[in-house]
Amino acid sequence: QVQLVESGGGLVQAGDSLRLSCAASGRTLRSFHMAWFRQAPGKEREFVAAISWSGRNTYYTGAVEGRFTISRDNAKNTVYLQMNSLKPEDAAVYYCAAAAVYRDYVPRLEGEYYYWGQGTQVSVSS
Repeated sequence: QVQLVESGGGLVQAGDSLRLSCAASGRTLRSFHMAWFRQAPGKEREFVAAISWSGRNTYYTGAVEGRFTISRDNAKNTVYLQMNSLKPEDAAVYYCAAAAVYRDYVPRLEGEYYYWGQGTQVSVSS
């Protein structure tokens, strides 16, 4: 079992930055690829970014490429999402998710992630 707890959300103005954290307990995150998803009101949950278990490979959805950075510190069992140049359309509940490592394949689909956090709200005013 892996328990994931997100933190770092809040209300910011457009153009500001936030760093989300996802702290894990129960098992070492070295066994998992990790991802961030988000869900805005009235919309389906969508993929934001993913990182391989080693941190060597990262993936982003086009809407955040160049503005968001996913990283991880396996020693601290924590994953981060640095969000810069925030836009009102980035407002959503952000979820951290973990998928067991299977070779080098890093999932990007919601259904491929087994463990989820409770989410943290990010609000962006224009």
